[in-house]
Amino acid sequence: MAKTQLNVRVDEGTARAARERAQARGISVNRYIEELVRQDAGETGRTFVDAAADFMKQYESVFTEEFAEARGTDAAEERR
Repeated sequence: MAKTQLNVRVDEGTARAARERAQARGISVNRYIEELVRQDAGETGRTFVDAAADFMKQYESVFTEEFAEARGTDAAEERR
């Protein structure tokens, strides 16, 4: 998705709050503000689904191995 730059001016207290909240979530201020706008626009569910899909994609091999071990099967067999 193409990105567009948007410049905004806020007071120092708002800027500090945005930085602190973004840092607490482990994301950039840009991402934090983008998520706030999406939530306000009613796209919260889509944001959650996208984040969950990214998480599952990143950790797919870990889940495959963990659940294969729990069932007593070989992870290589599970991927076939």
